[in-house]
Amino acid sequence: MAKQTDTRTRIMDIAEAAVLSKGFDATSIEEIVAGAEITKGGFFYHFPDKNALAHALIERHIEVENELFDGLWSRARELSDDPLHTTLIGLRLLAELLEDMPNGHPGCIVATAAYQDRLFDQEVRQANRRAVLAWRRRFQDVFDELCATYPPRDDVDTEALADMIGTVIEGGIVMGKALGEPHMIVGQILLLRQFIRQTFEPRL
Repeated sequence: MAKQTDTRTRIMDIAEAAVLSKGFDATSIEEIVAGAEITKGGFFYHFPDKNALAHALIERHIEVENELFDGLWSRARELSDDPLHTTLIGLRLLAELLEDMPNGHPGCIVATAAYQDRLFDQEVRQANRRAVLAWRRRFQDVFDELCATYPPRDDVDTEALADMIGTVIEGGIVMGKALGEPHMIVGQILLLRQFIRQTFEPRL
């Protein structure tokens, strides 16, 4: 059983690296099979087709992202129980995490699948939507808690502000790749952090 799990994980790791490098469409089952050193039958034992593989990659992405943000915000709450300070610390920790990646963020499976959504069935598209909505719910909860203690200086749609987190991160990844500046995302997150501070910090 462990060997089967290892093979499935290896297939997903190889596929994810290829997909983030060149997209789902340009990633063939043949190259994944060759990279994993298995037969096509071995691939199809774990994944009936590329839709099944894409679905598995997105589900794994959701789990990894949840663990990452749970960890960052848990650490932030250890450092402060104030909701504004916790949010600012969490964003700072996220920026530091991304800055520590020597070649920048490798890319996002969810964004890649969204760009090529016509390749996939409804199940994959729904999984991708669920991944995006998970980000929205997570950060909307953060901002709703923040508003309860620190009324914003202007009217704020917390759902739109939550979506702004994802927009800044995904946009930073894309811009960094386009410009060959892999760490520009760090500056974008810190600017977002400054905006949140200015929006919620009480006037003196």
